[in-house]
Amino acid sequence: MSDAMHAAIAGAQPSQRAEKNPDAPLFEGVYKERFDSILTRYPNKRAALLPVLHMAQEIRGWISPETMTRVAELLELTPAYVRSVASFYTMFALRPVGRYLIQVCVGIGCDLCGAEEVTERFLELTKTRIGETSDDGKYTVVEVECLGACAFPTVVQVNDQVYENVKAEEVESLLKELD
Repeated sequence: MSDAMHAAIAGAQPSQRAEKNPDAPLFEGVYKERFDSILTRYPNKRAALLPVLHMAQEIRGWISPETMTRVAELLELTPAYVRSVASFYTMFALRPVGRYLIQVCVGIGCDLCGAEEVTERFLELTKTRIGETSDDGKYTVVEVECLGACAFPTVVQVNDQVYENVKAEEVESLLKELD
């Protein structure tokens, strides 16, 4: 498998990185090897849709209509089916996002522990509104229902890095770490 990883972890790679290239070729070179490796894990191509969409987002930074069409071709699915799956899951960006995708958990535990204040601070410092990308292209702030770390509220995920116990007064230093 040379540059590809073991089939068991082929889809478990970062799907949101700071470096984004929306025009990057899909599934070529090492990504072709990873794609082929992913397919070996499933009884049919359709079952590989989620890890393949994750890899496409890793490569391009978001899931464009053209990307969905290409994924549909490769997995022998209809573009409408791929769109329906990609639009169902909030982990897939269906429009370009900033260099840093900031997701603030607003699930009940995080909400009770200050998620609203954390979100407001991110929006203030990035000069954005929910779902918008900052003018410099660096930040997109979104609210998500759960990041699966309820014991450590408020939880924030920046690209693929998770931060626990985030307080509003810590947001500025967190943003400085990113630069």
